[in-house]
Amino acid sequence: MTRQALSAEQIAVILQKNGPKSIHDVRTEVWAEGLKKTTVASIWLRTTPADLVATLETVIDIDYPHLAVVSGVDTGDAVELLYHMQVFYGIRGAEVNITIAVPVPKKNLVVPTISHLIPGAVYTEREKQEMLGVTVAGIPDPRGLFLPADFPEGVYPWRKDETGITEDMVNHLWASGRPGDRPAPPVKPKEKKVRKPKEPATENAASKETIPAESPASEPAPAPAPDAPDIADVPEPEVNTNGE
Repeated sequence: MTRQALSAEQIAVILQKNGPKSIHDVRTEVWAEGLKKTTVASIWLRTTPADLVATLETVIDIDYPHLAVVSGVDTGDAVELLYHMQVFYGIRGAEVNITIAVPVPKKNLVVPTISHLIPGAVYTEREKQEMLGVTVAGIPDPRGLFLPADFPEGVYPWRKDETGITEDMVNHLWASGRPGDRPAPPVKPKEKKVRKPKEPATENAASKETIPAESPASEPAPAPAPDAPDIADVPEPEVNTNGE
């Protein structure tokens, strides 16, 4: 099946027409990047946790997306998840970035998994569970990824409220100093750099004229060929009229 690339504006129209009614704040932007002025097209939109799967299915109907990552931020009353993906991936000059923003209220921090549509999403969904405290309903593998097994339960490093990292959990390495009972490691002294004396200039300081370099010796020119005799100087042959 041949993939027919669409512009960001065309994709935005299809998403609003065929997607769930909760899709809103749709915005498209196209700009150029780099010295070669490479065109970059992006779409931003917002939807609800309940319509996340339906929104993604609408994207898949256009072109199966390449999911980059799901990022997240604590916005106060909600945790906003941002699903970053790209359609028409691999078609040079036709890729379009799509970011689906899903605000998840802290009163009900639950969002459905998208791993049944994009299996690779499990990795980034697991990260959001342990870092932001979002419950991903239906996730096939709910294990943590980065935090140690003895990490306090109910503490989420990316949260900015009372469930985030407390001050006593922060190790200010910059202020800890060096232990007094540990000797300082030996440090090799730096070698002093000696500047080389300047070489005498080869140009004439009075005239500021440089002596031209000698041109490489060339082979001697071949001797000129002897001049051909003038036709007037050549005697005519004698004709024997006696038949001899």
